Amino acid sequence: MDITSIEALEALYGRPKAPSIVKEVAEITPDYARIIETSPFAALATVGPEGLDCSPRGDEPGFVRIVDRKTLVMPDRRGNDRIDSLRNIVRDPRMALLFLIPGVGTTLRVNGRAKISAEPELLASFAVRAASPRSAIVVTVEAVYFQCARAIVRSKLWDAASQIDPDSLPTPGRILARLSDGAVGGEAYDREWPGRAAKTLW
Repeated sequence: MDITSIEALEALYGRPKAPSIVKEVAEITPDYARIIETSPFAALATVGPEGLDCSPRGDEPGFVRIVDRKTLVMPDRRGNDRIDSLRNIVRDPRMALLFLIPGVGTTLRVNGRAKISAEPELLASFAVRAASPRSAIVVTVEAVYFQCARAIVRSKLWDAASQIDPDSLPTPGRILARLSDGAVGGEAYDREWPGRAAKTLW
């Protein structure tokens, strides 16, 4: 049976309990600030005319800067230059962040609206090894709340015993080679990637 209405959905799940409601606020509280400042990783979700995008963002803890209780700024570090997230933000400012902290089950969700800044002084303030990001994402916070640890516990995400041997999975080079009939990727791509990445992290 497909669920096709909000009424049917709410009948199936019932009403959320008090903690699920109380935890959501419209600004960054001191407790939520501590989580953001400690997180080295966030998933950024955006939406645009072509559809949805969710991309990983990571750097040293605190890489998402708290400007005030309603404003966050995140540098756009080096990536694959597809700029899918940035294209979306330019055309539709709605976005969400999901912060993770290694070893911690609780995650933090931030919903809001974003804009792209190329203001030189702002970008220079995010410089690492003399390399500044080409842009920064400025977020106006609309909702902040933590997510309980159930998903992390079920997935055993931080459990060392559950780690997968990378050699058991297809490598990026192999995937690219198969998708391009050998025109892109291959063993050389995988072999050269660590050195290439080390030179282009920032």
